Amino acid sequence: MIDVQRLAVLREVARHGSFNQAAVALRCTPSAVSQQIAALERSLGAPALERSTRGVTLTDAGRLLVEAADTIAAELADTQRRIDRLAAERIELTIATFASAGRRLLPAALAGFVADHPQVELTILEAEPEESLPWVREGRADLALAYHFEGPPPGRPGDRSGLDWTSLGVDPLRVVLPRRHPDAARLQARPEPPHLAELADQRWILGCRKSADQLTRHADLAGVELRVSCTATDYDFAQALVSAGVGIALIPELGLTRQPDLVALPLAGPSPRRHLGLALARRRRGHAAQLAEELASRLVGQATAHA
Repeated sequence: MIDVQRLAVLREVARHGSFNQAAVALRCTPSAVSQQIAALERSLGAPALERSTRGVTLTDAGRLLVEAADTIAAELADTQRRIDRLAAERIELTIATFASAGRRLLPAALAGFVADHPQVELTILEAEPEESLPWVREGRADLALAYHFEGPPPGRPGDRSGLDWTSLGVDPLRVVLPRRHPDAARLQARPEPPHLAELADQRWILGCRKSADQLTRHADLAGVELRVSCTATDYDFAQALVSAGVGIALIPELGLTRQPDLVALPLAGPSPRRHLGLALARRRRGHAAQLAEELASRLVGQATAHA
């Protein structure tokens, strides 16, 4: 029988990549962590970790154990949350969303939902997908508005993510220029969108780390190197700098402020884009789960109307 407590210790070692850091997180000694892992491996009859001077990495068996530990932790967190709800005798719904979707998609969907369910106590958490998706999996949030760039979606039928993913469509990234920019009128009048290589000599303002990564990737594909004037963490701030004439920016359509002194243009393909979606826990059940599914349906309708 695999010991659940030892699984939890292995999960922390995998998360931190070392016995020492796992020991700090678990508030015990590195020796105690090492003993727990050794006992787990003895009961398993196979190594769970490969040890080296650079730290530890999971073996194939270790990866399976950590996946099981993630599932168990999520189930226990969800059970505790449901028990807390029963004890409090109230209905709670926690929604996680990234900022631009929270501003452009969520309010319209919530307006009707709140009117229909005045007894529901809502909690809205702003978070990027790397935070919000684990929250849904662990039961800390009932629903997440999230996105991903290239590659498969966060949850697919039959995978081990613990998530059901519903697509809300594509959010293309636009090049934002001041309307007074010497090339703005010419680029707007053209029937075809500009190529990134045409804008390589511009000064760029990066609106967030992820859009910066996308811009860098497409610049590499185009064989150009971009000049960066500012790396911001907020799309409104980035567009304010564009308006001031500091440079141009790459902004998701949901993040556009629609200022009259700015021009937003598509890029020639293959152009960067975000894939929007909703994440629900696959193990969902109970009244809160039904409410989360209802709100998800409203958000699908809102995204369709927005498109």
